[in-house]
Amino acid sequence: MTLPVDAAAPTERRLLQSIVEVARHAFGAAASSIFLVDPDAGDLVFEAVAGEGDGQLVGSRFPAGTGIAGWVAASGQSMLVDDLRESEHFSGTAAASTGYVPNSIMAAPLFSGDACIGVLEVLDRGADGVREMADVELLDLLADQAAIGLELLTRLRATAPDQRSDKALRLLAMAESLLENARG
Repeated sequence: MTLPVDAAAPTERRLLQSIVEVARHAFGAAASSIFLVDPDAGDLVFEAVAGEGDGQLVGSRFPAGTGIAGWVAASGQSMLVDDLRESEHFSGTAAASTGYVPNSIMAAPLFSGDACIGVLEVLDRGADGVREMADVELLDLLADQAAIGLELLTRLRATAPDQRSDKALRLLAMAESLLENARG
């Protein structure tokens, strides 16, 4: 799947925002974000942010391979680093450019088929560090849900309006309603 990053429709943005808000609260984190890979440039683009940096980072870009998110996108593997000073993959310069430099990061890839289309990150999760592997598994599940939701919405939008089935339109309306209700 090729996801048009710059053309993300409001429902897709609300889905991503919902995922980062759930991730932030689930882990008691200072922030959570989703990067999507720009299929043309390969850049990582902030598409949703909850907590530190929300409201200013959406749309910001980093070159492919930058930092932890870049490593996760390239490798397709999740990562947990509790002390970023010890990570060879952490880019302090890139973090500083966002206005927030975390101490720890947990990141999971978003897949569509075999392609990594993005990364879900949690920054400075709460003090309960004893569940580390369970936390990574939970983040992987959230990343899978985000990727599946994005793929369904993207496929539906790619279908010509006159070819969309009533069932698909009801699914889109239900997704939009759920997202609207979740925001209150």
